[in-house]
Amino acid sequence: MSQQRSLEQERAGRAWECVQQVQVNGKHYAEDYRRLARGAPAEIQANGLGQTLAFWRAKGTAAHGKLLNDVATALRARSLGGEGQDVVRWIAQTATTDDYRRATVEAMAFLGWVKRFAEADLLGGGNGR
Repeated sequence: MSQQRSLEQERAGRAWECVQQVQVNGKHYAEDYRRLARGAPAEIQANGLGQTLAFWRAKGTAAHGKLLNDVATALRARSLGGEGQDVVRWIAQTATTDDYRRATVEAMAFLGWVKRFAEADLLGGGNGR
């Protein structure tokens, strides 16, 4: 049980840092990031992790790029996503079915935290600090 809690704390800490970076350095796209984070878990559930990450890359906005990078960093921290590789390329070319499933579970768990923090701390959400 304590290891699970530690893993959740690790995810929460990483998500907190990502959202705080947006609040401090990305005020111009904070609302877009918050909106994207709110819908990200549902988007992954509906379309799959690989397709969602590829879509975010194709959109090319600051918010999409930041969230893509945040998810990729979170996956690499858990030894998923191909060390030193582009995460979308890793999914398309290298990942096994089990890797893909684990990456999806990890991305969803991480994004759950990002969503909570983004809704609470970014413009238009919660107290709007």
